Amino acid sequence: MSNSKIALITGGSRGLGRNMAQHLALEGHDVIITYNTNQTEADAVVAEIEAKGRKAVAVKLDVGNTATLAPFIAEVKELLMAKFGCERFDFLVNNAGMGATIPFANATEHDVDRFYNVHYKGVFFLTQHALPLMNDGGRIINISTGTTRFVNPGYHIYASMKSAIETLTKYLSKDLGPRKITVNVVAPGAVETDFNNAFIRSNEQVQKRIAEATPLGRTGKPDDIGPVIAFLCSEGGGWVNGQRIEVSGGVN
Repeated sequence: MSNSKIALITGGSRGLGRNMAQHLALEGHDVIITYNTNQTEADAVVAEIEAKGRKAVAVKLDVGNTATLAPFIAEVKELLMAKFGCERFDFLVNNAGMGATIPFANATEHDVDRFYNVHYKGVFFLTQHALPLMNDGGRIINISTGTTRFVNPGYHIYASMKSAIETLTKYLSKDLGPRKITVNVVAPGAVETDFNNAFIRSNEQVQKRIAEATPLGRTGKPDDIGPVIAFLCSEGGGWVNGQRIEVSGGVN
């Protein structure tokens, strides 16, 4: 793979997605990010990446609404030629999502449907729609969670959907082998972002509890995750395929 590629990162306007975009830009790649509601934040990420000398563009997408996927891909196709002068991109990072702490007894059908639409159905069909625009030899990275391995109270729905994504990843890695497209899962542990209403970042007691359960003695930071995504998109990451890579500091 040559040095400069194009990455499409869903949910790239904030949190982990923003950090992923920044680190891919530092490695010399151009970036397409999506946002759902906050265009101001998305435009700020674009400006940051362009300040690093790379090209970037932000596109609105509600990944939980499959009716928007075909128009979104059509827009990406136009932008690829207009902004980047090419017809295809190289890396797809399925990062967009939302969180909520919902006790099992309180979970509703609406809750399950919301998480299913964003964290599984949207990922499934966005990937399906995107593949014709991806170069052979590219990379797909699905973002999961450490809570598919260890239990966090109230994460029944979220973690279950992410478990389904981990299974889908293994199947896709087999399907896309003939195109030399690798497919992997990155599963962050507890990271201080605004995810789930900044539950970790704004709660010192939670941070302390996580740090005590983590051999490295602290909670995760976005800068712990972005470089792993960049590695999987590098030449050195090309032989990693069909894997679940947990980035949690060894939390037990």
